Parts: sequence; structure tokens; C-alpha cells
Amino acid sequence: MSSVPRLVIAAPSSGSGKTTVATGLMAAFTARGLAVSPHKVGPDYIDPGYHALATGRVGRNLDAYLCGPESIGPLFAHGARGCGLAVVEGVMGMYDGAAGEGELASTAQVAKLLRAPVVLVVDASSQSRSVAALVHGFASWDPEVRVGGVILNKVASDRHEALLREALDSAGVPVLGVLRRAPQVDTPSRHLGLVPVAERRTAAVEAVAAMAAQVREGCDLDALLALARSAGALTGQAWEAPVAETAGREVIAVAGGPAFTFSYAEHAELLTAAGAEVVVFDPLRDEQLPDGTRGLVIGGGFPEVYAAELSANEPLRKAVATLAGGGAPVAAECAGLLYLCRELDGLPMCGVLDATARMSERLTLGYRDAVALSDSVLAVAGTRLRGHEFHRTVVEPGSGAAPAWGVRAPERRVEGFVQQGVHASYLHTHWAAEPGVARRFVERCRTS
Repeated sequence: MSSVPRLVIAAPSSGSGKTTVATGLMAAFTARGLAVSPHKVGPDYIDPGYHALATGRVGRNLDAYLCGPESIGPLFAHGARGCGLAVVEGVMGMYDGAAGEGELASTAQVAKLLRAPVVLVVDASSQSRSVAALVHGFASWDPEVRVGGVILNKVASDRHEALLREALDSAGVPVLGVLRRAPQVDTPSRHLGLVPVAERRTAAVEAVAAMAAQVREGCDLDALLALARSAGALTGQAWEAPVAETAGREVIAVAGGPAFTFSYAEHAELLTAAGAEVVVFDPLRDEQLPDGTRGLVIGGGFPEVYAAELSANEPLRKAVATLAGGGAPVAAECAGLLYLCRELDGLPMCGVLDATARMSERLTLGYRDAVALSDSVLAVAGTRLRGHEFHRTVVEPGSGAAPAWGVRAPERRVEGFVQQGVHASYLHTHWAAEPGVARRFVERCRTS
């Protein structure tokens, strides 16, 4: 299936510098002329935007919880096809995964599924000799995980570096890079993640360039590439979006721009393969939906940051309400749910749903097991999917007369709205786990 050289970039904990190292490596190797395939473990939508900026290729997610462990190899091979190197950024600490599910969805599990060597990024800012015990522990915890090298981050001085290298001589894991403290590489964060590329534009380009420069200066790129080439071959078939035989192509409008940046690349590929013409529009600037729109997909993002601008675009709000009121299929996740409400933080939105949305002090975050409670444009009642929630907003009421989902954990509840052709929910799902979702949506666009 794939023999693409690959590295997994992991760390003992969040905040160690995985994104800086992974993005910097992607950009540095791309500058060398390699076609680099960027990947991110877990459901994160934001880091892949920086990865795409670094490589010029679509950033892709590898999530064993949302899509199942069996999908990781095929999805990786699909994204990495034709590339000379793949860099996979991990999530949280290397052995951290879905709560209460053992190694499921952890960086370690994905590394094993990909038969890929791991490079451990260690924040060395407050330690010297202890770094050897930390690296030894991570390298020996699971014999199936191959830690092929370590990159030391936030090293203070030449003396500090010498102490760290001396300590690691006994750990049996080579030092493949040393990065000094570099404030220019820092990127602003929001809700446990970076601010999306689309919101930063020039600043994001500058940040990626700084990451690449720091990695080129501090890392042994030749040794890292040699390590990547030691990855084992993967067997089986690469993932492909199932192609439907259709006479025409239905226009499906997909919200984009700075307010709606959360989308998995496979969703558009699945819609296209199912017979749709996917057209991206920006609700901040476009006053009408794309010509011929038969269906609408509004994914996640941070609409609360742009609530005033979204509200001010009254022509588009009315166009969305008219489309939904006519029974056209509409799939809205998280930010899309807020946009369809009557108002967000007191500002008028589309008014498709008889609900209001507001910012909250509480961050809702985590994987969810869900079952469809109502027949909709996405699924028949009883369909089981896994999803992810990530928001600091509240919608009141939280569900309609026909709820979208029944969620089993962390507490049992109903959630979301199904009305006419609208399916709106806080739950982010990955359609590659159930390709029938995209086919059903396109078919409904064709027949509505």
C-alpha cells in the first residue's frame, strides 16, 4: 500500500513544541524539493492549516477514534500518495488517547499502525540529567513503539546543551536536534489550540518561515530523513472515496473563510465522488450563495469572533434562511449550528433554528459516541457514529423536537436539530468513517 518514508513527531506532554518541530520539518524538507505529506493525529482542525502552509498540500487528520484503527493506514496512504516524505504530528502526550480507552487514538497507537519511527520532542527548559530518565521511560514503555531520536526544545545555552547531550548518551536514543528558545516562533492560541491560519494570514506565513529556519539551524535533517526511510512498508489498499454514477453534478455550497475553517479534506472528496460540485464561499464577504446551490454544508470554526460581520451580511443570512426554508439539505456542525440560530451573543443570525447561542465560560471538549435519533439528510435513525465536541458556547434549547443525536458519554443526553432538510449539531464527525453520509446527502440534494 505505501512505502513512503515517514516520521511521527511526539512529545511527553502538550506544550513541548510538537507543532513547531513538525511544521518546521515539513517546511524545511519542502524547501529541499521533497513532496511532503502533512498529517495530524486526532481531531484537531487548526494544526493542519499550518501544515498546509508549510507544504503546499492539504493537511490531513489520522483519528483512530473517529474513523477506527483499521482506517489509519489506508487514510495515510491516500494522503501520502506520490510523496517523498510524510510527517505526522502527534497529539497530547505520546501515550495519551481517548479517555478510558487505553491506547486508542494516541500518538503511540498511530505510530504502531503506520510502522513509523517516532521522534520525541522534549521541553528541556527546566532539566538537565533528568532528561535521560524521561526519554528512557518513553522509549521503553511500549516495545512496539520505536523511538528513533529526540529533539531537545527550549535549550537555554551551550552549557545546557552539553549537559543534556551527556545525560542522553546513556539513554540509547540519539539527539537529532537542539532548538534554542525562540519567541518569534510562538503563535497565538485559543481554546487549547492555535489561532487558525485563515485568521492570521501574513503572520501565519511568517511564523511558519520562522519554524522552518529554527528547525534547519538546529536539526540534523539528513539523519531525520534517514530515520524516516527506515519505516516499515504498509500493506493493503489506500483509501478511496467511493464514486457514484451520476448524470449531473449538484452544486453543494461549503462555508469557508476565516469564520468557518474546520473541515476534513475527505469530506469534500466524498461529496465530489458522490456526484457533487463543491463550491466554497465566504459568509463574511459573499452576499449570495453560489449559483445553482442545491445543498449547504457549514462546518466548524470560531463564528463568535466574527459575529458582528456575519450578522451584518444580511443578504446572505436571508439566502441561507430561504434555502433551508425550501427544504434543501443543510448540514451544520458546531459553528454552523450557531450560524443557523436566531442570534449569537445578541446579534441576529440566519434564524433557521428557533434557538439562541451565546459564549460561555465552560469549554466542552472530548470524544463522543452517538446514535442518530431522527431520520435526516445525513443518516437514518439508529446509525451509530463517533464524534468530537470542541466549543465554548451554549445553544438554548440544546435540541429540537426531532433531536439529531443521542450521546452516551460523558453523560446521556440528546443533542442537535433535525427539521425539514436541516441537520444541525455540535458534534463534529469524520465522514470517512461512514461514506454513506456523503452519498445520502448528495442524493437528497438531487431529489429535494
